[in-house]
Amino acid sequence: GGGGAVSASTPRGRRPSGGGGGGGVRRVPGGGGPTWAPRGVRGGAGAIAAIARARGLVFLVAADPELAAKCGAHGVHWPERMLAQARRVRFPVMTASAHSPGAVRRAGGLVDAVFVSPVFASASPSAGRPIGPWRAAAAARRARCPVYALGGINETSVRRLRGLGLAGAAAVDGLRD
Repeated sequence: GGGGAVSASTPRGRRPSGGGGGGGVRRVPGGGGPTWAPRGVRGGAGAIAAIARARGLVFLVAADPELAAKCGAHGVHWPERMLAQARRVRFPVMTASAHSPGAVRRAGGLVDAVFVSPVFASASPSAGRPIGPWRAAAAARRARCPVYALGGINETSVRRLRGLGLAGAAAVDGLRD
């Protein structure tokens, strides 16, 4: 587990890139990804998919396989609560969120990568109690696919993940220009 991957996402209730024009996707480093749009953000999905493809990013739509197919996304990001649906559909790329080591294990056989969260304390309204870097790393070592840390990731906390066996880290608000 190296740690070079970059991921950006748009939480539920926020417009991607501050308005749906794809500006946030334009700021993700080339070759980074995946980047995903939340369920319910339909209007700009096609434009974001086009920008992602042009930048060499993997674009996933969260929790909405129909929108993913319609807009030409690379695949779907499954919230943990919807993981069973990943058994019924297939896209070139599928990821999942997991909030415990057991969920990481269950997701590993169904998706290409797992985002375990929250690893650190997070201001996200949906974040639960942090599982911590050591438990996240232990889950990653037993997983059948790459595992990325999410939740409370910033310039300082990401350094605490080095050498622990995670595939990388993802951030929603933790990386600044």
